[in-house]
Parts: sequence; structure tokens; C-alpha cells
Amino acid sequence: MDKTLFIRKHESDVIFVQVYVDDIIFDSNNNTLCEEFVVTMQGEFEMSMMGELTYFLGLQVKQLKHETFLNKSKYCFDLLKKFKMEDCKEVATLIATNYLMDAYEAGQPVDSTKYRGLIGSLLYLTTSRPDIQFGVCLYARFQANPKESHFKATKRILKYLKGTTNVRLLYPCDSNITLSGFSDSDYAECKLDKKCTSGTCHLLGSSLISWNNKKQACVDFSTAGAEYISTRHGCAKIIWLKHKLLDYGVKLSKVPLYCDNTSAINLTKNPIQHSKTKHIEIRHHFVRDHVQKGDCEIQFVETENQLADLFTKSLAKAQSASTISKPSQI
Repeated sequence: MDKTLFIRKHESDVIFVQVYVDDIIFDSNNNTLCEEFVVTMQGEFEMSMMGELTYFLGLQVKQLKHETFLNKSKYCFDLLKKFKMEDCKEVATLIATNYLMDAYEAGQPVDSTKYRGLIGSLLYLTTSRPDIQFGVCLYARFQANPKESHFKATKRILKYLKGTTNVRLLYPCDSNITLSGFSDSDYAECKLDKKCTSGTCHLLGSSLISWNNKKQACVDFSTAGAEYISTRHGCAKIIWLKHKLLDYGVKLSKVPLYCDNTSAINLTKNPIQHSKTKHIEIRHHFVRDHVQKGDCEIQFVETENQLADLFTKSLAKAQSASTISKPSQI
């Protein structure tokens, strides 16, 4: 599934090599294979052996005996310094409660190049900070003609980062090899066109390994329809992850996908396309096929335990802190 992943197996020994342009990560259960790989690569290319992984593509990696941490704290500090926000006042929430804005906000226009530079820098940070994903993607919609209000709202994300610079992703070594997903959707929250935003995230054991949010392409007529379309995005990612895990020798079936809308869950189980779902495009119904095949199993989760809320709406301080800490508790 991943064309940049290379695997060599010899009896019970295996080495995994992940390549990104001219940067390479590799690991094996046999040190001899690692040594052979280094000799082979250095014989073909001018390469430097950097030792144990501590830094990769902006990610700082801290490996301990029983757990590994990923973060981009250095990048956060550099970002605050770049936009002269290193001495700014911290805020506890990513987005203000009155965050709803549109593209025709009153106020003076700002330098679009600077605004796009800030959005691009924050988008790069979302690879290690899922808690800012919703806000960054929301304000990225106003890059064509940004106003002062857009720029001020986006700078609030920097104020939030000032107080959460050391937030890290935790990957415990004793985590079970079980895959699960969460899908959620708001309903007509977009002030511009009333389109919904879908959010999904996936965990391997208790470790968060994938997250995404996406504004839906069409206006939906019901909450159930919006949630149903969101499960399609979550199911598609589960299928991809299952195939990728096969490369590592892990085979899974009936992966749970948690949704907090019972009507959407019923749609995935109902083989009859009744009149209430005729407005939903055919491509979204593939989730039913995979439920019937046993690839995925849609299960109900209480709204307060819905991790994907983080990617579909602005959360209050207490709810945001609770959601961020939950993956390690599942």
C-alpha cells in the first residue's frame, strides 16, 4: 500500500525501511540486518548514519524503554518567533466562542502572502498537533481575500500554541495491535454555505495514528445523512490502514468504527435504499458493503466519548482537554 515502505524478510528476521526523498528510517528485530543495510547503502550512495532516531522531517522523537513521544516543540518556538508572537498572552482555547466568520467580513484587507504563509506553517504543524486541525482548516478557507478579523483569529492559534508548546503524541510500547476509528460530523455549521464538516480519527491500540477533517462537498438534508457520509470517510481510512498493516504481518477483521448517531448506524446495516437516503450519492453507500463483508463494524459511542468531536467543532476548555487526553485511556 505504501510505495515508500520496503521490507526484507529472512526466516523470523525482518527489516523495515521507510524512505522519504533522501531521508530514511529503518529498524529490525536483528541488528545484523541493520548493519548490512548501512554497509550496502553507504557503498552505493554518499550517506551519513545519524544513529538512533531523534529527529525526522521536523518531528522530534523521544524514545524511552516503554514509550515513545513525538512532538514539534522546536518548530512551535520558531513559528512564534517568526510571527513575533513569542511574548504574546496565552489563551486556553483554540477558537473563540464567537468564531463564526465569512469571506465578506468587514475590515481592512491584510497581506494575503503573509496570511497564507501563516496558514501553511500551521498546516505543517497539524502532522503532530491534531488539536489544532479544526481551527487551521477553518481559517484556511479565507486565503483568497483575508481581512484583519481573519488574521486576528488565526493569530489566536499561535496564542494557544504558546501555552501548549510541549503537548506530545504518546505511543506506548505495550499497546495492543487493535485498530479502531471514530467518525463525527457537525450539521450545517458553516456560515457560508451550510455545508457540514466531517471528522475522523483512528487509533492503533491506545495510540492515535491518523486524523482528518474535511468539509463535505454538498449540503445535507439531515444530521443522519451528514453523519453517514462521515462514516464513509472513516471506513475508507480503515480499509487503507488494514491493507497497510498486512505489510507488517498484522491481519484484522471487523474493525470498530464509533459513531454517536444511531440513525447513521442503521443506514449502514440496512440493505434497502429507502426514500430517505435517495439524496445521498451512491459512492457514500460503499460503507454498507464493507460492513456486510466484515471489514468494518459501525458501533455506537456516547457523545461525551466521541474523540472525533475535536475535528468538527470548537470545544470549550474542559471538553478540549478531556478529549485530547482520552486516546491514551481507551
